[in-house]
Amino acid sequence: MTNAQPFLRSPPFPGVTPAAAAISAWRPEGEAVVPVPDALLEAVAQARVGGTFWGHRPDHIQLVVREGMAVPQGVLDGLSPPEIGVVRGSGRGCVAGTVLPDPTDLWTVIAGARSVHATPDDELAIIAGLLGVPVFGPDGQRIASERLREAARAAIGAARYRDCFHGAEADAAQAVAQLADWRRHLDGNRGLAAASGMAFWKREAIRHFLWDGTSSPPFLPPERGLRRARKRGGALAVWPSRAPADILAQGGGIIARVEDGFLRSRGLGAALHPPGSVVVDRSGIYYDARSPSDMETLLATHVFSPELEARAARLRAAIRASAVTKYGQDAGRMIDLPQGRRTVLAVGQVEDDLSVEYGGAGVAGNLDLLKRVRAAEPDAWIVYRPHPDVQAGLRKGHLSDAVVLAHADGIDTGSPLMALVQAVDEVHVLSSLTGFEALMRDRPVTVHGMPFYAGWGLTRDLAEPNERRGRQLSLDQLVAGALILYPRYLDPVTRLPCGPEIMVERLASGAPSPVSWLIRLRTLQGKLQRFMTLSAEYLHG
Repeated sequence: MTNAQPFLRSPPFPGVTPAAAAISAWRPEGEAVVPVPDALLEAVAQARVGGTFWGHRPDHIQLVVREGMAVPQGVLDGLSPPEIGVVRGSGRGCVAGTVLPDPTDLWTVIAGARSVHATPDDELAIIAGLLGVPVFGPDGQRIASERLREAARAAIGAARYRDCFHGAEADAAQAVAQLADWRRHLDGNRGLAAASGMAFWKREAIRHFLWDGTSSPPFLPPERGLRRARKRGGALAVWPSRAPADILAQGGGIIARVEDGFLRSRGLGAALHPPGSVVVDRSGIYYDARSPSDMETLLATHVFSPELEARAARLRAAIRASAVTKYGQDAGRMIDLPQGRRTVLAVGQVEDDLSVEYGGAGVAGNLDLLKRVRAAEPDAWIVYRPHPDVQAGLRKGHLSDAVVLAHADGIDTGSPLMALVQAVDEVHVLSSLTGFEALMRDRPVTVHGMPFYAGWGLTRDLAEPNERRGRQLSLDQLVAGALILYPRYLDPVTRLPCGPEIMVERLASGAPSPVSWLIRLRTLQGKLQRFMTLSAEYLHG
């Protein structure tokens, strides 16, 4: 082999040692090589992984040449140096061209080229062969496509593979699947020129989430970030609740909204626990039903493959088995529910949350929700569950027991939430993610607002229908879009981007999250706020 590193290899993720991130290593000399089937080569080509699949993407490259390769003059005629991309190598002397920056996304550059000039076992030639781009060798003759496929088989078979999250042995197909997830993650970050509105205690995690293969966007004030994005023809990543309205109103795809994902962490965001998952949406945001979002478009248009749906089914089974929710694993003592009577769970929310304002479909908070639930379920035994951030005294939306019990029959703050979801006959929500979690557990869900999971034929929807929705989805298609394709995840153990399966495993195992002095201070502040609220209720009867 002429390549210094295995063909299937990990990007150099910042803050992660190469040994921790490595998915491959050369096989010892003489070790038997596992055959590489055509299906695996097709998977590599479809995912566009192998070699350097991250990095810069220079435009207008017509020829890709390994440094030191001779290229016939006739091939060069009519080309200017900026159209000839030279990739560094051990050779000396080369055609007059432009040395490509390190790293360069070789798949993107080669896909746009008319030819590649390298030896048959060079990864440049292997990538070109998988893409169907002509490759010419040292003698100036075109290399046969089958020879290039054999070189690809040899390159893949020359390495051993490992699961970088557990350290266990893996096969090449698992390595390709992992690299494909990483590629999708990195590609989703391209063009983010700056970031704004991220609380400083989130920024370390956000840097990892938004790294694009070369760098992470700098954190800048909104106006400076917007100017930088315009200058670079990119986008400004913003945290919507901390961004000025005039910034959010910018059109032309220049704003990318960043929010917590759906498998978040082992603690509350309001308590300053950094997120374990985020979404980056360039057309809207999933909780704002007033306009399209990447999530809504994905669910409305994506062609879900059988393999992806099967993966979603396995993920859903893992979530159910682990009892993991958005905030981690359930705990607590189960409330007693009446026997022989229809039971309904009404799920409270943070009232000043943007998901209530933009996805509530006119419902005016927790009290209004409770009234609507009672109107929809006049004979049911209704139990009200306040939001954990509200219960902790950290966010707005508290209702006194007397107010709740004027419309509900019970209040629950300590049951394992998913056990409670599965114990009642139906779950009623405004726009809470609990409705989605209930769907994943095959529970009936009535929705009073318009969250992302409503309008696809899986819920009873009491709000006005959303005309952009209406496609009938299976539950596994919804899960595939919402938990696999839309969010990004960061493994709390390795700090590597990961899939939702790893996040579920870490949450279920109780993988430790750092507890800073800020988290302790925020927890104390919440306890004090809750004490003052309850004291005021007591004094005023």
